Amino acid sequence: MSGRERDGGVGDGVDRTPSKRVDVCVVGAGPAGALVATDLARAGHDVVVLEAGPRFDPAERLERMERSIRPSYDRADVWGMGGDRDAFSSTGELYYPLNAARVKGVGGSTLHWQGMVMRLHESDFERRTRSGYGADWPIDYDDLRPYYARAERRLGVAGASDNPFAPPREEPHPLPAFPPSYSDSLFAPACERLGVTTHSVPNARNSEAYDGRSACVGYGTCQPVCPSGAKWSADHEIARAEEAGARVVDRAAVGRLVTGEGDDRVTGAVYATPDGAEHRQEARRFVLAAGGVETPRLLLLSRSPDHPDGLANSSGLVGRYFTEHLFAGAGGRLDEPTRQNHVGFNTTESHQFYDDPGAGTGGVPSSDADLAPIKLEFLNYAGPSPVETALSGGEWGDALLSRLREEYGTHVAMGGLVEQTPRRENRVTLDPSRTDDHGNPVPDVRWSLDARTRRTLARANELQHAILEETGVDVEWTVGPATTGPAYHHMGTTRMGTDPTASVVDARLRTHEVRNLSVASSSVFPTGGAMNPTLTIAALALKCADHVREAL
Repeated sequence: MSGRERDGGVGDGVDRTPSKRVDVCVVGAGPAGALVATDLARAGHDVVVLEAGPRFDPAERLERMERSIRPSYDRADVWGMGGDRDAFSSTGELYYPLNAARVKGVGGSTLHWQGMVMRLHESDFERRTRSGYGADWPIDYDDLRPYYARAERRLGVAGASDNPFAPPREEPHPLPAFPPSYSDSLFAPACERLGVTTHSVPNARNSEAYDGRSACVGYGTCQPVCPSGAKWSADHEIARAEEAGARVVDRAAVGRLVTGEGDDRVTGAVYATPDGAEHRQEARRFVLAAGGVETPRLLLLSRSPDHPDGLANSSGLVGRYFTEHLFAGAGGRLDEPTRQNHVGFNTTESHQFYDDPGAGTGGVPSSDADLAPIKLEFLNYAGPSPVETALSGGEWGDALLSRLREEYGTHVAMGGLVEQTPRRENRVTLDPSRTDDHGNPVPDVRWSLDARTRRTLARANELQHAILEETGVDVEWTVGPATTGPAYHHMGTTRMGTDPTASVVDARLRTHEVRNLSVASSSVFPTGGAMNPTLTIAALALKCADHVREAL
């Protein structure tokens, strides 16, 4: 076999041919796949990770940052998204901009995430019991609590452990919190007058040197790229997995899983390299960690005479209950400097309206509407950056200076996440009318909103307007029920549960009907809460690794 055949025609000399049958094959090199691979490799198991996208050179991050601030590039361009490889359809009630929400490559979407990491509340695991909608998880907060602590240490979470509304924790955050931004401090007196309690935001970025990575140096371009590497991303964890002996194969797009041995066991993952050649990686156990869209897509692509509706899909729920977080926001200008964009991430938030979104305060009216959890955020990066303003216009010299003085430095805003009610009709399916670069049907995201979610968005706007107006902000824009968009958190498409007819995986993250197939992904979330999901993804991945290790 020639070198070009071994590397799949890439020409980089990397061997992309299969390993001999290994203990574990992990599909996906994002946060879940990276953590699973590291733990299993450290336990002495032979692990192969197959990743559809490329391996990005960390030395190119500064160049990517510079590219990201130029008007000629959009967010997807920075990490090479687009084209036939990443084609998708969106035929639901609302258009879903999938490629704005993901990165295919070693590190996955953590290459461009914001890095906010908080635990779900105890109520999130008992949503149906407590609130009468959605579903209960088959595990509770205490089951995941030790894994949350482990995940915070692995990611290097900076936080003050000062959130009075958060669930109980066993130890402080590993790193000290970042201080509030200047613009966040402008909100503080208004919140105090209104009776709104604020607290720090836990961030997966180094406030001081940690785990071989430097402290944050303040580029402010956290989305879509951290040039310094101070923000945790899964490529750091992949390096740990490789140090422990795992093999990571990039540009290896898995197109289907094949079964045998009574049809309740996966025997191989069939993947294609860039030259179109197909290979088959065999393993004793398989872990899907490809996210909330590609995981159900792969299971549906793996249909066979023995599994005519797709693999692990006897319930018919693979791809169903696609769930997102909805963005609510409002902002405008303050008649004083706000130092916007001096910090590229959130430092202050409020969970006061999470478990009781209709609660009032001394300065905020209550609501008796049927509402979902709300998380409020103070956006110190509202408004254009001076570089963005300069590059997006045609002015020069004094004209440009005048425009910068007029448009920069007085913007301020609030944002928030709202839980979406899980709906069976929201789903990921296959679109046979359109194929990717290897001839496989692309995912079709069918997405819509319900009345409770829209009511909750309106309530979030009401809270935001009250705080902004008390701060003295001239509110110029609002993103609410009619204009909302996704937070790009894909959840729910292979939901977890105890009943095989009403779920896809069990409490140990193993699919009900395929004995050696596990799923480590936000796709297993029965409900999404209103918290950014990555810390819960990481905790579940560590839990999944423990169960796979026990089964080997």
